[in-house]
Amino acid sequence: MTTLALYNTLTRTKEAFAPIDANNVRMYVCGPTVYDFAHIGNARPVIVFDLLFRLLRHTYGVDHVTYVRNITDVDDKINARALRDFPDLPLNEAIRRVTEKTEKQFLSDASALGSLEPTIQPRATDNIEQMQTLISDLIAKKHAYNASGEVLFDVKSMPEYGQLSGRNLDDNLAGARIAVEAHKKNPADFVLWKQSSASEPGWDSPWGRGRPGWHIECSAMSERYLGQTFDIHGGGLDLIFPHHENEIAQSRCAHGTHAMANVWMHNGFLQVEGQKMSKSLGNFVTINELLETGAMGGRAWIGDVLRLAMLMTHYREPIDFSVSRLEEAESKLRDWQRAARGAELAEGDDPDASVVKELTDDLNFHRASVALDFIAKKANRDEGNAKHCLASTLRFLGFGLDSLLTSEDGWEAPPHIAAAIADRLAALNSKDFAKADTIRNALAEQGIALMDYKDEAGERQTKWEMKR
Repeated sequence: MTTLALYNTLTRTKEAFAPIDANNVRMYVCGPTVYDFAHIGNARPVIVFDLLFRLLRHTYGVDHVTYVRNITDVDDKINARALRDFPDLPLNEAIRRVTEKTEKQFLSDASALGSLEPTIQPRATDNIEQMQTLISDLIAKKHAYNASGEVLFDVKSMPEYGQLSGRNLDDNLAGARIAVEAHKKNPADFVLWKQSSASEPGWDSPWGRGRPGWHIECSAMSERYLGQTFDIHGGGLDLIFPHHENEIAQSRCAHGTHAMANVWMHNGFLQVEGQKMSKSLGNFVTINELLETGAMGGRAWIGDVLRLAMLMTHYREPIDFSVSRLEEAESKLRDWQRAARGAELAEGDDPDASVVKELTDDLNFHRASVALDFIAKKANRDEGNAKHCLASTLRFLGFGLDSLLTSEDGWEAPPHIAAAIADRLAALNSKDFAKADTIRNALAEQGIALMDYKDEAGERQTKWEMKR
């Protein structure tokens, strides 16, 4: 078995990965707060940790890896969005409308990006009891206290607080721009449980009707599904402090463990065309907009292209997401797909060993893509089993084998798919949207995903791919 090396934010070194139990390798990644459609920055951890999930499954076996990615469906941002979007509905009903729509869109986006479903996708609202138990344990062990209706974590009770982020607590507090609230022992103490008004969502608890703080949610869900100490915890660089730092404090202090997770992994930040993404700059782009509209470059992009564009930069490095980058990824992927065209795969076909070896070095996708280029050249010369090897490796990496290929590439849709696409386009053009949806849904049941776009003349066209 090839040794897997991963960069650990906690130790700031690249280390050989040694799972606690090779028969049950466990990974937790912070998922979305479902108050708005996921933006392209949110796509990066979805793709990065899906690649790691695939690599772990290949290394240890599909049935020996557990991947948990949570859904945060209780949060003040959700409450605010619900009040804005559905002012005439009772708040709880409005919240349900927001979270159901947003979660459904996130899962659709993740699938379009070629990502496998995690093993478990728990919702925060299904784990309130576990959160309350964790809070009770922290209070009993003098790591938390009740003040003015809130339960707060006492950061001074944990001497190692700040180890993940490298922040010295005393220095941090001295220079912190934090309002010193009278009920807090220290300005950095953070909320575990807060009161809810009659109009806000809440649950009964020993500390009154209320709702959990953000950090306690992940501590409770990771413990429930992965145990008190597990192998890998992942997320974006922006989560190191305070979210992941506070998760560690809660979990370790409640359980008396040496670690919450042995390896902490974080993907780098994302910019759009050289600028920080923000709504004020007009460059805030959702995954759905990239897939469905001309949000970048005046055209829609398929999920495979977005996936490759993300992976072309090492996951720990900052990434500049641009139209030229998307075009580069599209060209590269089309070359690979052309070279793999016509390969027939079986369910258990393995990826190329040289590509896997490069990925075991902290997900070094750049070197893996160089190896793919080499295989593609051999496939174009029809050498040995290179075509089959390339196809199985692309599938392993989460890419479709024909998503960019057209009749110009010598790749025609099978007659029944071509006929269905033509019928659907005719229905759309005649504004018979019910019939168009029926055709799309029928194809989806066959594992065929459709992607609409406009050609250079502005006419509606449709691409198709097999779902992975």
